Amino acid sequence: MLLSQLNAAASPLTHEQLQKLQGLVGELNPIQQAWVSGYLAATANSAALSGIAGQATAGADESAPLTILFGSQTGNAKGVANQIKAQAEARGLTTKLVNMADYKPANLKKEKFLVIAVSTYGEGEPPEDAEALHEFLAGKKAPKLEGVKQAVIGLGDSSYEFFCQTAKDFEARLAALGAEIVVPRADLDVDYEAEAEAWIAQALDALEPALKAQQQAGGGNVISMPFGAPQAAASQYTKQNPFAAELSVVQKITGRNSSKDVRHIEISLEGSDITYQPGDSLGVYFLNDPQEVAAVIDVLKLDNAQTVKIGELTVSLETALIEHLELTQSYPGFVEKYAIATGNEELSALANDKAALRAYIEERQIFDVIKQNPANIEAQALVDCCRKLQARLYSIASSQAEVEDEVHLTVGLVEFDTFGEKHFGGCSGYLANRAEEGTKVKVFSEHNDNFRLPVDNATPVIMVGPGTGIAPFRAFLQEREARDAEGENWLFFGNPHFTEDFLYQVEIQKYVKSGLLTHVDLAFSRDQAEKIYVQDRLREKGEAVFAWLEKGAHFYVCGDASRMAKDVHQALINIIKTHGGKDDEQAEQYLKALRSANRYQKDVY
Repeated sequence: MLLSQLNAAASPLTHEQLQKLQGLVGELNPIQQAWVSGYLAATANSAALSGIAGQATAGADESAPLTILFGSQTGNAKGVANQIKAQAEARGLTTKLVNMADYKPANLKKEKFLVIAVSTYGEGEPPEDAEALHEFLAGKKAPKLEGVKQAVIGLGDSSYEFFCQTAKDFEARLAALGAEIVVPRADLDVDYEAEAEAWIAQALDALEPALKAQQQAGGGNVISMPFGAPQAAASQYTKQNPFAAELSVVQKITGRNSSKDVRHIEISLEGSDITYQPGDSLGVYFLNDPQEVAAVIDVLKLDNAQTVKIGELTVSLETALIEHLELTQSYPGFVEKYAIATGNEELSALANDKAALRAYIEERQIFDVIKQNPANIEAQALVDCCRKLQARLYSIASSQAEVEDEVHLTVGLVEFDTFGEKHFGGCSGYLANRAEEGTKVKVFSEHNDNFRLPVDNATPVIMVGPGTGIAPFRAFLQEREARDAEGENWLFFGNPHFTEDFLYQVEIQKYVKSGLLTHVDLAFSRDQAEKIYVQDRLREKGEAVFAWLEKGAHFYVCGDASRMAKDVHQALINIIKTHGGKDDEQAEQYLKALRSANRYQKDVY
């Protein structure tokens, strides 16, 4: 029933409340309306369950649930945490699933059974969800945890040096505080699904007896409470079951003389139930270069039609190498396995020297490792050395309120010369060089609740997105325009040259003309003798930036994690010190407070 048709007499709302509700619904698109509907239903359900729980536990001994905490950057650790919850409840265990960002560290002293699912990104850094709890556990206020049983599962990528470092940190710090490790920590690589299933079963086997014993002793009537607002109904298309979408547009948006090759990609989601919000990412599966695959098969003197097995799948060697296995992104595990399978002593020596191995794989794709080390190896043995091909995640550059059943991406082509050959990134090379318009590509949406526009449309936003980091801010601006949001918008964008690298220039100029973009500050680093970057523009406008923060602005950063994001963070510290009259520690606390309020958000890679 439309709100305009509601009979005020039949409604439990006051006239004023009804008017406010009508105003809010009028501003929302269908996806947002579905989310709000679910949120309100869960809130009402939570209130009802609170009353039931209070009645059920009255007069009974307190029974501690299995608390599952997750810290997730791209959603994988969250997915594993949900698996743990589902399997625990299937065993009749009471659970409490909480995002680390929503968890009060002071509650640690009340826990008895604790499972941690956490990812690692960058240089061994915790995901933003986990930053506060990670820091708390390392500090003096962390409580003693004798009697607590802990189990930790880490997700990471072994192609990075500090593989699963955050999980290692959590386990070590909890143990130092007295928590008992009930199962060995799992450090899982990108192809983690099967190992995660096995670890979850092992962890629950270890925790179940004590959980059930105390649950029975306490009366056993503990209600599993919902934590956090629900999302809209999940799509049937996932990482494990992607949607075959049509690639409709691949357009180069940098000039012919640019040092960068950036493509604007449009993909049709027609026929799927995939939805996304500004700030989300799209996972894209790709095909390896058939010419490179042919070269590998040739150098190893193998038969491309030889059948091989990948798990339960049986395919030809050629199909396995083109469609199913990782051959571009190098990682230590491949070198180690290939060295053993081929009896290569040089590679074996490298595998035993972590620093040398890192240096070796940094400049080589897996194609290179094989071609430079030809050997007598069986087709199945080669396949067993490789890990499954992983989808690449790209920040979505569109709002569904604007493009409906499409999704847009901004993809920088990864290309470099080494060993006398031109090399391309796996997915970017596929999209830019080989996938033609009309090709079907397998995709899925990956939600990122840590990178969201403010709910209040009047809130001002500051967006810092150099290079392809502009992608989510194109989505933000489309969404703000669709909402008729009255909040001010300020964009900082940078790239090497104005004439060659001003991505989405016409659209940005249109938004400036319409008034949607209140300010745009540009940093074209190579257009003058002295290089100028977005962090320099931020400092130049420091007084105004601080004034925006003081009036409630949300601050967003997207792009390179290793340098740009750190430089922008330091620029913010300097701005807060200079214009807020604070010292270093106070400035850091100011930014921590912004992060806690979801007003300082990063999508970095």
